[in-house]
Amino acid sequence: MRVLFNGVTTLKPKTGIAHAAANLHTALVATFPDDAFRLYPGSSVTRAARRFFHPAGNPGTPSNKKPNPLKSFVKRSIGAVAKLGYAAHFQATARTGSFDLYHEPNFVPFRTGLPLVVTVFDLSVLLFPEWHPVERVKAHETAFARGVALADHVIVGTEAVRAEAQRHLGLLPDRVTAMLCGVGPQFRPQSPDAIAAVRAKHNLPARYTLYVGTIEPRKNIGTLLKAFCDLPPKAREACPLVLAGGWGWKADAERELFDSKAKSLGAIHLGYVPDNNLPALYAGAEALLYPTFYEGFGMPPVEAMACGTAAVTSTADAVREVVGTHALTIDPNNLDGWRDALNRIAADREFLSYYRSRGMSHAATFTWEACARVTHGVYRKVLGLPQSHVRRAAA
Repeated sequence: MRVLFNGVTTLKPKTGIAHAAANLHTALVATFPDDAFRLYPGSSVTRAARRFFHPAGNPGTPSNKKPNPLKSFVKRSIGAVAKLGYAAHFQATARTGSFDLYHEPNFVPFRTGLPLVVTVFDLSVLLFPEWHPVERVKAHETAFARGVALADHVIVGTEAVRAEAQRHLGLLPDRVTAMLCGVGPQFRPQSPDAIAAVRAKHNLPARYTLYVGTIEPRKNIGTLLKAFCDLPPKAREACPLVLAGGWGWKADAERELFDSKAKSLGAIHLGYVPDNNLPALYAGAEALLYPTFYEGFGMPPVEAMACGTAAVTSTADAVREVVGTHALTIDPNNLDGWRDALNRIAADREFLSYYRSRGMSHAATFTWEACARVTHGVYRKVLGLPQSHVRRAAA
């Protein structure tokens, strides 16, 4: 089997979808060595694109600075031309590469004539357009329906999204498969030295609670900031709130609240944190906080659990499916509940010990090998091939 796997999402500094695409491709290559999985566009183009999107010597900071209008215009212009060239070259590669199937891991496929598998991680733009930039919603309105219509099979991140896809996209049950994401081997308990090094690098206190992810409307960071600001001074000083993620779209209200109030009360904003710092950052936290309104999966809680840290999450359907009974869950609209949890975490280090002890074994069940096997089974189904014997991946 020869599969063309679009790796365009991995060209920029990685967030959730890009990490999932990169890890899935790596697992497919390792798990099925007799098949070929061509990651397009290849290493040389990838290196050049990364230098453009993420200049050396300034890692992770662009999303935290006010954009330079001229630089933004130049980047948009170059990006528009690059997209056209990318599409043309991708389609040419699909025609000439003797591929059996094309997998698009970021929901908007190119027209290639090949059997097509599309990954859709969530339906937030469709279900909650008010959370997204207008231009993204407009682009989504045309591209999303076309992408789903072209797909022979759709992969989603959870059963919650699978139900949404059937309900809102009209997909038949046998045309959509739920595949829980994996957790990379780097997410594991860290040594005291590693934790101390990351704490020193980011000038963090001995105790802190942590949020990881881009700051955008559906992540509900406003509630988290308000809960922190409402804490008694002793609790804020004992265990400050740390935000690890850049200011995203429509985050003006959260940024204003942070700058005008939360920062002076002890909250810390790190911006985008490099991948190699995340395991120790998780491991050093008292808890990972995830108050999101909506997710297709939600990786940070599981990554934190794998590092030995307790997770406190919202009751969003997909997140609750992923964490099960292994995290403390609070309604995302329950400001009092989030404030009380933060207060208890600050006052009682044993408050979350039950979830801390259960989280690691739960996180160990999320493997990229298992994802690769589910994905490979979808490929074979689309191509009309008999299913391979699927053994359970080791936990």
